[in-house]
Amino acid sequence: MASSFGRMLRVTTWGESHGAGVGVVVDGCPPRLPLDPAEVQRELDRRRPGQSRITTQRREADQVEILSGVVDGRTLGTPIAMMVRNADARSKDYGEMARAYRPSHADYTYDAKYGIRAVAGGGRASARETIGRVAAGAVARRVLRELVGAELELLAWVEAVADISAELDPARDHDRLTLAAVEANPVRCPDQATAERMYARIDAARKDGDSLGGVVCALARGVPPGLGEPVFDKLDADLAKAMLSLPAAKGFEVGSGFAGTRMTGTDHNDPFYPGEDGRIRTRSNHSGGIQGGISNGEDIVLRVAFKPTATILRPQETVDVDGNPTTLSPRGRHDPCVLPRAVPIVEAMMALVLADHLLRQRGQCG
Repeated sequence: MASSFGRMLRVTTWGESHGAGVGVVVDGCPPRLPLDPAEVQRELDRRRPGQSRITTQRREADQVEILSGVVDGRTLGTPIAMMVRNADARSKDYGEMARAYRPSHADYTYDAKYGIRAVAGGGRASARETIGRVAAGAVARRVLRELVGAELELLAWVEAVADISAELDPARDHDRLTLAAVEANPVRCPDQATAERMYARIDAARKDGDSLGGVVCALARGVPPGLGEPVFDKLDADLAKAMLSLPAAKGFEVGSGFAGTRMTGTDHNDPFYPGEDGRIRTRSNHSGGIQGGISNGEDIVLRVAFKPTATILRPQETVDVDGNPTTLSPRGRHDPCVLPRAVPIVEAMMALVLADHLLRQRGQCG
C-alpha cells in the first residue's frame, strides 16, 4: 500500500478510522527548527469533526501526541512521529456494510484489491486518515516559514458548493482573502452572503439524508521562483498528485485550468515586466504561478473538485459481498459535504509539496 508521499520531506500516514488511533511519521525535517505542539494542534482543530451541524457529529478531541523527533521545542532532524487517538468510534453502525458495498465508496475496490478490508469507519479510505496529513502539513509550514519567511502564505477556502459559487478573484480580492475571513463561518467561504446560502443548501441536504460536492480554491503567496523538478516531478504535477490523493477529490486545475482552453494564446499569455523590487513579474497570472512545471514567483492558484460524500442516509441499490443484488440503508455519522473540513487538508498538502520542493531545490541548486 502506498502510504508515503514526498522525496526530501517524506511523510507516511498510518492507522484506520476505528482503530486505536491514526498518525504520521515525518522524515527529512531539518534539525533545530522551532516546533510547538500548539502549531500542530491549531491545524488539527480546524479539521476536527463536530464543528457544526453541517459536518459529521463524531465527537473527537483529536489531541496530538508528538512521540519522537522533537526535544525542548526543537526538531532533531530525526523522524517526527505524531499520533491522535480515536475515542468516539461506533463500529456497530457499520454492521450492514460488512455484507453490502456502499455505492461509489471504496468498500468494493478494497475487497477487490486486497481480499480484506477494515469495515468499520471505512478503514484507510476514511477521511480520518487525513489527520496525519494535516499534522505533517503543520511541520511543513514551519519548514517554509523558517527557510522562506513569513511572506509565504497559504490559504484555501470553499469556492463552490453544488451550483452556488463565490465570486472571488485571487488576484483582485487580495484583501478579502484572509484566514480571518475564511474562518468567520462554518462553511469556510470568505464571502459571507454566499456562505449563508451554502450553509442552507448543505443543511437541507443533511436533513434529506443526502450529500453535496463542490470546489476548494487554494492560494500560495510569496513562493520563490525556481521550485519544481521537470519533467516528471513538475511542481503542478506533484500538486495534482497531492490533491487527487485526498478522499473524494475528483478534479484539479492550476491557474486558468480548463477555462484556458477557451482562450487564445494572445489572451492567455502572461506578459513579463520588471518589478519595482528588481525581480521579474507578470502582468496577469493565467499560469497560476507555475510555468514549465517551475514556480515563477507569482501567486500559485489551484482548485480541487470534491464529489458528494458517498455514504448517504438513503436506501440505495447495490450488491452484497457475494454479488447478489440488495438494498443498503447506511447508518453512522458522515459529512453531508466534505468541503468545509477539506480546506485545512488542501492547505496541508500544498504545504507538504512546497516544502519538499524547497528542500530539493536547496539540495540541487543551493
